[in-house]
Amino acid sequence: MLTVRWSEEATSDLIEIIDYIDQRNPIAALSLHSEILRTVESLPAAPLIFKGGRVTGTREAVVHPNYLVVYQAGVEFVDILRILHSRQEYP
Repeated sequence: MLTVRWSEEATSDLIEIIDYIDQRNPIAALSLHSEILRTVESLPAAPLIFKGGRVTGTREAVVHPNYLVVYQAGVEFVDILRILHSRQEYP
């Protein structure tokens, strides 16, 4: 089974997103945080299930209509690259 690795950028993205939502709706923040973690934790079992990303070699998991997990699936690791709001300009 693959191992999940979080980039510093993805970790920072997650903290910023959850902190922002938590200021307005703590229950929604907790729910989104759980949903993102559940999605990430499921990736090693089926890393190719989500569509190819906008950047070559990446994939994008739609976690919620407004949030994406951008990742790369390799031979040993699933690297979580970014957690983005769907309206963010990326790349």
